[in-house]
Amino acid sequence: MDEKQITSFLIIFSIVAFSLALTMILLFVLFQKRKNRLLREQEAAESRFREALITIQNEIREETLRNVSWELHDNIGQLLTLARIQLQRESSASPYVKEACDTIAKSLAELRSLSKSINPDTIKGLSLVDALSQEIDRFNRMQYLEATLHTSNHKFTMDAKVEVIIFRMLQEFFTNTVKHSKASTLDVKVEYQEEALVIEARDNGVGFDPDEKKANRGIGLSNIQHRAALIGAETRIESAKGRGTQFYLTLNKT
Repeated sequence: MDEKQITSFLIIFSIVAFSLALTMILLFVLFQKRKNRLLREQEAAESRFREALITIQNEIREETLRNVSWELHDNIGQLLTLARIQLQRESSASPYVKEACDTIAKSLAELRSLSKSINPDTIKGLSLVDALSQEIDRFNRMQYLEATLHTSNHKFTMDAKVEVIIFRMLQEFFTNTVKHSKASTLDVKVEYQEEALVIEARDNGVGFDPDEKKANRGIGLSNIQHRAALIGAETRIESAKGRGTQFYLTLNKT
């Protein structure tokens, strides 16, 4: 084989090798694109499934709260009303009976207030601030603790369902405060900024160790995170033993 033939062979070999390498690269790129597209589609499907699941869970909770509200207002309310009437008939002159009747009357008022606060239909008719104001008033009236609500003058319109979900998240925090924190004060701030809604709620209770809480994640905390994911809000809960607990929520304006 002379030098010319060798040169031609090398050229042909180089072309064939380059073509094979280029083909392999193109196939690899196409494979990666297809793989990435499938991964994105899978992630999107999983995200849609999670959102649908959270929506269903939230609807179930709201329906449960609606049923509990009706039971409180209709059944238990009627029983307390009947008990009050029976006591009044027994002896209206007795100071103990009068005191018991007054206590039942107060219980009825608070029962109706609680029934309204958990009924989704009632909350939907109120703005977020109005619903929170009623809840804060109820805490102060029952003397659970000293509660305050501060709001900014500026407001922007939000979907009613979103407002209900935010209110439920704050209710979860309030419930933990009343039941577990041993707090004497609860402060809530609602600030409507130009591009976001920012909420801060804090109590002066006993607090907790965040690491221990993560290891024993409660239903309330999980509910808050699920609901935040449903509306695309960012939430954060900070606490330390002896330093109270703080809840932060940010929802960007859409």
